[in-house]
Amino acid sequence: MQLVENLEYNTEREHLIIPEYGRHFQKMVNHAISIEDREERNKVAQAIISVMGNIQPHLRDVPDFQHKLWDQLFIMADFNLDVDSPFPITSKEVLRKRPDSLEYPQNFPKYRFYGNNIKLMIDVAVEWEKGDKRSGLEYAIANHMKKCYLNWNKDVVDDKAIFKHLFELSDGRIDLAAEGESLTDSGQFLKNRVAKTPRSNNSGKKNQRNNNNNRSKKRF
Repeated sequence: MQLVENLEYNTEREHLIIPEYGRHFQKMVNHAISIEDREERNKVAQAIISVMGNIQPHLRDVPDFQHKLWDQLFIMADFNLDVDSPFPITSKEVLRKRPDSLEYPQNFPKYRFYGNNIKLMIDVAVEWEKGDKRSGLEYAIANHMKKCYLNWNKDVVDDKAIFKHLFELSDGRIDLAAEGESLTDSGQFLKNRVAKTPRSNNSGKKNQRNNNNNRSKKRF
C-alpha cells in the first residue's frame, strides 16, 4: 500500500483573502513576500501582476485596471509586500473604513409608492401662478397619485386620502379637497389596468390539440 505524503485538507489551510485567484496564486504572493532581494522581489511582483491581468482579460478596458490589480496584490499580501508600485499604495485602514450611511432618497418615505417624480412635479406646480394652467397640473398630479396608489394597493381609494397626501407633500399649498374636486373613478383605472394585461394565448393550446390528433392518426 502506497502512502500519500504532504496531503492537505482545506480545513487546515490558511484563509484565502481573494478566493477568485485560487490557492496557488496565494502561494505565489507568499513566496514574493519571502524573497529577500528587493530587485528579485520586484521582478516577481511584476510577473504576478501580469498573470493577474491574464486571468481577468474582461477587465482590461476598465479604467484604472492596473491600479486595481496592484491593490489586490497588496491585499493578498496583507500589505507585507515591500515592492515598488507604480501607483499609490492604499492603506489597510482606508480599505477597512466603513462607508458613510446614505440618506434615504425620498423626503417622504412613507409615501414611497408615489415615487420621487411626483414630489418633483408638486414642487414645480406650487411655483406656478394660480390659474387654469396650475389647476390643470394639480388635477393631473392628483390623478396620477391615485393611479400610483391603486397600482400599489390594488383596491379602491377615496379621493379624500389622495387630497390629504397631496396637501402634505405640498406643505399645505395644494388643497383640492377645499376646492371640491373629484378625481377619475377608481374603477376606470382598474379597468384600464386589466385591459392592458396580456391575454392568455389560446393558439398554443389549439396547436397542441392538433398535434395530439395528428399523433393518434395511423401512418401508412
